[in-house]
Amino acid sequence: MKLKDFHYDLPQSRIAQHPCAQRDHARIMVLDRREARLQHRHFFDFPEFLQEGDCLVINDSKVIPARLIGTKETGSRIEVLLLSRRPDPRRPSEDVTAASPPAEPGAEETWEVLLKPGKRVSIGTKIFFGDSNWASVRERVSEKKWRVAFFTALPFDLFLQQFGKAPLPPYIKRKREDGPAPQDRERYQTIYARHPGSVAAPTAGFHFSETQFRALQDLGVAIAPVTLHVGFGTFTPIEAENVEDHVMEKESFSLSPESADRINSARRVIAVGTTSTRVLESASDGHGRVRPMASSSSLFIYPGYRFRRVDALLTNFHLPQSSLFLLVCAFAGRDLIFKAYAEAVQEEYRFYSYGDCMLIL
Repeated sequence: MKLKDFHYDLPQSRIAQHPCAQRDHARIMVLDRREARLQHRHFFDFPEFLQEGDCLVINDSKVIPARLIGTKETGSRIEVLLLSRRPDPRRPSEDVTAASPPAEPGAEETWEVLLKPGKRVSIGTKIFFGDSNWASVRERVSEKKWRVAFFTALPFDLFLQQFGKAPLPPYIKRKREDGPAPQDRERYQTIYARHPGSVAAPTAGFHFSETQFRALQDLGVAIAPVTLHVGFGTFTPIEAENVEDHVMEKESFSLSPESADRINSARRVIAVGTTSTRVLESASDGHGRVRPMASSSSLFIYPGYRFRRVDALLTNFHLPQSSLFLLVCAFAGRDLIFKAYAEAVQEEYRFYSYGDCMLIL
């Protein structure tokens, strides 16, 4: 299966640069797979498509302010994007994740990061954040990743709150000197985010408001939270010519016994986003029953995959040739998705993270 067969053209003007003024006023395309029929609605209409006995599965991972702007000893500016927390090299057996408790002030925090620009970075390069916080480059992990140790005057989570910015994707443009706007801290986050650990948002959930959740609960729709910490791997471009040769990076997830019970007893399971979909499919057995677990997944879903537990999918409009786009094509069929995306472009839908969404039934 060739990656080039999953390319589509999108005008730059269709890439959303800011979120909808009101979360639930975004547009939603409703796609019926059986009838190959499209509807154009607004997200406040979403409860109309759910019924009593349905279960909505949401990813409650919380985005950390993972984008840091520092200064090298030369005075030049450098951008650091945190990817995942790593064990202290002096205690290699320590088991930590991005969501682990922060170190005490002055202690060392070691992270895998992306550095931009990274061409003139070498082992030992120091990066400064304000007067009392700095980092040292310890190791080159891969062509794109580095291992960096941070030394901060504040507990690390407070350091991030003070110096970190929302890790917006590169297609959302902000002035270089300003970086992400203050409102991005709130809007590049779902209203139900609970567990810190993601370095990119599960964007399908952006459209929900408190009003939406009350309406769904009044309908008798169960809400089942799962947690998948979104890492760099979800958005890593596919570079293989053949789709089957791409390998996804592992991402940690958890599914509680309470959520498993709600999912297994549901009449229909609606996954909010590709991350919730990957949790459900990773935790499902051959009969479509999910098991409570804390694990990691490198599941790559592309056309030909047979879904075991997801009955409907709420998702944003994704980049061409991305693993997210291939997952959607697997769920609804490549030809139908290409038809829907072409109509979305014609109808001037807003694309990508801050854009509109699609409900696939």
